[in-house]
Amino acid sequence: MEKQPSTTPQEEYWLSGPIPEIPPLLQPAAHALLQSVRDVKTYMTDFPEEQLWENPLDRASVGFHLRHLTGVLDRLLTYAKGDVLTTNQLAYLKNEGNGQDAPSTQQLIAHFEEKVNEALNHFKTIPENTLTEARYVGRKKLPSTVIGLLFHAAEHSQRHVGQLLVTVSAVKQ
Repeated sequence: MEKQPSTTPQEEYWLSGPIPEIPPLLQPAAHALLQSVRDVKTYMTDFPEEQLWENPLDRASVGFHLRHLTGVLDRLLTYAKGDVLTTNQLAYLKNEGNGQDAPSTQQLIAHFEEKVNEALNHFKTIPENTLTEARYVGRKKLPSTVIGLLFHAAEHSQRHVGQLLVTVSAVKQ
């Protein structure tokens, strides 16, 4: 992970001060994404690899949440840039819940951390006066804005990290 403000293990990223070069209006999204990476690493400590794709109570697997964290962040960044999804992104989406030929737990965590770093680097290039520019989501071209997509990327990541924690707890029992 790129160099970030120093925090203690108990201190959340939003209490650590501004992240250099990130526009002020994107600081909350950046903090939430960094917190997501930290929490994923914490929750996945000593997680049994053979349980990665188990579906407790017919709910999404830990593997799904790890893949989805990366995939949804990638897709939302694409929309925020004003682009449409590629064939590879659509294939990734289709296979997020599929454990066949899936990367290991550590690889999935690394992929998410890499995508968060990519997002933070992108945040550094966004002029604040463009945050309210219109953007469109999916084939239906649902309306949003640059900041709306980036905020949703952060809050959606936090939502799935919470679901990951619950699923990890259920599977490890």
